Amino acid sequence: MNRRSSISIEVDASNPGQFLACCGLLELADRLWRGAEGWFESRRFRFALPDSVEGSLDLLLEEICKVPMKQVDLEDDYSSPVYVEKPFDLQLDWWMDTRAGGNRLKVWAGTMRSVRIAMAMRAALRDKEFWGESLLNRGMVVFDPEEPDKKVEPYYFDSRRGNNAQSRDIGFATDALQMTTAAYPAVEFLCLVGLQRFRPLPTHKSRVFEYCAWDIPCVPEIAGVMACGLGGTSNAPRYRFENAFRTDQKKHKAFLPATLIGEHS
Repeated sequence: MNRRSSISIEVDASNPGQFLACCGLLELADRLWRGAEGWFESRRFRFALPDSVEGSLDLLLEEICKVPMKQVDLEDDYSSPVYVEKPFDLQLDWWMDTRAGGNRLKVWAGTMRSVRIAMAMRAALRDKEFWGESLLNRGMVVFDPEEPDKKVEPYYFDSRRGNNAQSRDIGFATDALQMTTAAYPAVEFLCLVGLQRFRPLPTHKSRVFEYCAWDIPCVPEIAGVMACGLGGTSNAPRYRFENAFRTDQKKHKAFLPATLIGEHS
């Protein structure tokens, strides 16, 4: 099958949220245009699409923004799976996976309404300011689409948030002062999608994971293995990051910036 590269976005692969957001975008692109491949190249993430597909980033984001999403368990606003309807036909529930360890990557807890966050972050992407190659670097204060006067805090997948997650990091508690702070909605929503298939590799240290920014075109089924650094002969960079506690109660977590630890060979 002939292929062509028609989509690319800017990415900082040392930000685990951005890395996994690219994985999520590849997952959705492949479900919309079967056979889509993706790979990391320098500071970009690129897609290869079949020649028969007239695809673009704008078309992909348009479909992502308009597709219905449903809360699967109507009695659980805090941990219910989320179903992304056709043409994607994808149920997000990785945080309930105790067998393969998906639950170890969960960052929210307590009164954080995970479904509300997903809906709000996806709704923010309807602003066409995001529809460009820098979509992962677009920050804004996100509001609840059902209650537009109420802000919605992110999951804390984006390490630009996680690196300043605790009050001691900035000198005061933003919640206590009822301050609004910018989130990166494309990163937060697409990372939620990416983690359904793409799981960073756990290390011997609790809450510390590794991933590999693979550099050869792969469909999601293969890329999910490549992302763990478990397949291929690529000299792609490998990273290590911590899903760290961000509150004194040790419930809520945040992805911290990753450290480059070498190349997979």
